[in-house]
Amino acid sequence: MTARRIEGLAPCGWKLIVLSLVATSAVGQGRNYPMGEGRNVRSLGHEGLAGRSSYQTAIQRQMVGSDEIWIAYVGHHAGEALNPLTGEVERNGTSVVDVTNPRAPQLLHHIPPLDGTNGAQMARTCSGDELPNGAAGHTYLLRAGAGYHEIIDVTNPVEPRSLGTISEGLTDTHKSWWECETGIAYLVSGVPGWRTERMTQVFDLNAPERPRFIKNFGLPEQLPSATGDVPVGLHGCIPVIERNRIYCGHMAPINARGVIAILDRDKLLNDRWADPAAPTSAEVESVIVSRMRMPDFMGAHTTLPILGMNLPEFQHDGAGQVRDFLLVVNEQNTVACTQMARQMVFLVDISDELHPWPVSNYNVPEAEGDFCSRGGRFGAHASHENMTPIFHGKLVFMSWFNAGVRVVDIRDPFNPVEA
Repeated sequence: MTARRIEGLAPCGWKLIVLSLVATSAVGQGRNYPMGEGRNVRSLGHEGLAGRSSYQTAIQRQMVGSDEIWIAYVGHHAGEALNPLTGEVERNGTSVVDVTNPRAPQLLHHIPPLDGTNGAQMARTCSGDELPNGAAGHTYLLRAGAGYHEIIDVTNPVEPRSLGTISEGLTDTHKSWWECETGIAYLVSGVPGWRTERMTQVFDLNAPERPRFIKNFGLPEQLPSATGDVPVGLHGCIPVIERNRIYCGHMAPINARGVIAILDRDKLLNDRWADPAAPTSAEVESVIVSRMRMPDFMGAHTTLPILGMNLPEFQHDGAGQVRDFLLVVNEQNTVACTQMARQMVFLVDISDELHPWPVSNYNVPEAEGDFCSRGGRFGAHASHENMTPIFHGKLVFMSWFNAGVRVVDIRDPFNPVEA
């Protein structure tokens, strides 16, 4: 299965393939959305995931014997369903789906959560050939369960082998990140005693069978010793190793009073702290390059860095021809349009990273499909996080709850338009 690299995108006539693995949730998101609606996209295949409500999916290329296959590891919300492969009712964990043929995705296995827990929303994968000290030919799954983070050897996708938990006894988990080049993992965790539902635990997982704790990190006001108002909790971070930066969005547990934080990656990983598990305010403050407080009615779900964009519009100007941006997605987390402000997508200019500034936004017009009357949520949720050259800096793919998946051209970041 190969991907054809697109060097330039024509202004019209795009042919894009989007593979969606979707199971509707109990609140009926998309339940009344007519199948087959779309523009410049078409559905190739579908796998029902035994009706389990799903969230984060990791797509991994693997070699099984001499065969190259592509596997989707799909994280699930809490719940339970009949596993059609075993005939047993299992609490929702992680589905393993062969997507080598996108026209006929095949459920291979379901990995239940740890005993006594329910749900494992998040999935990240790395191969042992990428990790500095991983086993050659092996594939590893990092998943966030209800109150724990776990590493699983999925070299044989139908016979996964747990390598144990990295962190457990947590009050919450969410959208972690794993650097396959270095093995560093930024785990979104709720550590008891901290003044927030979610913060960051940093681990070295370059040898997955020997995890090494590095540090706990959060905003200064979130520390156990802090006082005063507490910023909303972390939703997730995306590092860019080459820039020595980490871009984080905060919105938990409510999509309000969001915070965008830019961190110094080297300081986070290498500065010596008196107690890495219990940092001081000065220690965590030294890591923060800048932070931007969002309005009371917005949060930051996804902060996708789009760096070094060449802007033809400004090629004759004295400065500003190349700029850095964050694509910031807010999540609509109520089930009716009348219960909160519309959540959208914003492009934030971070060329001057000490002073981030929003320059444009994208929104799906409600009248386009009477989305408020369709039931479920209507508004933005998340963007893809793939930064490979085929689409990066050109197109972004964003989920919009009952308005489907939206593909947006951002080559002019000051005027994003749907493709």
